[in-house]
Amino acid sequence: MRQAEFDGRGSRIRWTETPGAEPARVYVHGLGAASTVYHAHIAARSELVGRRSLFVDLPGHGISDRPAGFGYTLEDHADALAAALDEAGVTGAELIAHSMGGSVAVVLAHRRPELVSKLVLTEANLDAHPPKSAGSRVIAAYEEDAFVDRGHARMLAAVGPLWAATMRLADPRALHRSAVGLRRGSDPVMRTLLEGLVIDRVYLQGELSGELPGRDRLEASGVRVVTVPDAGHNVMFDNPDAFAAAVAG
Repeated sequence: MRQAEFDGRGSRIRWTETPGAEPARVYVHGLGAASTVYHAHIAARSELVGRRSLFVDLPGHGISDRPAGFGYTLEDHADALAAALDEAGVTGAELIAHSMGGSVAVVLAHRRPELVSKLVLTEANLDAHPPKSAGSRVIAAYEEDAFVDRGHARMLAAVGPLWAATMRLADPRALHRSAVGLRRGSDPVMRTLLEGLVIDRVYLQGELSGELPGRDRLEASGVRVVTVPDAGHNVMFDNPDAFAAAVAG
């Protein structure tokens, strides 16, 4: 486990790392998740093993610190992720990022382009104000204190054992602020940032999640959109073969 200060007040973002060839692959989780849980089984596959791999937990999640005074916006998360990569001496990384982590990765690639050479986004949030079914929208519908007092426990009971296993590790206040930040989106919004990037970009959409809105425009900007059969939001669990193939590129 390694760590880096990210807020100027001693708070640490942490990650686990395996050695290997460069460029590094950096795995980033979604809202209420943890990177190793969602991606270690992918990085260990034969077609991917041998590359330096970092499994980063965003602030408020997993093994990273959860400062009460931190904003947890997409930009805040991106800057914290940049601090981790700077401390690790990583440039030109391939970012493999899921859901909210994909949004953070897009913002990072825009703000610190030297850090990122490729994006593999799995059902990343590209727009503000996600659909009513999105977990971030349910969380953000609470007032912050109300979510801390009772909403977090309700979410753990409602989301099922898979998501709850990592959500219970996330700080409730950090989780709420992250959901609010995700619902607010970046400025310009993530979709616009993604379309303006010139690096290699892959977007994985689970077949069971339905058609990706704005797919034609994304593809026109050079994003390779892959619909993964027999998969929903968690493509890396539902169809690991297709997921690994997309990462291997």
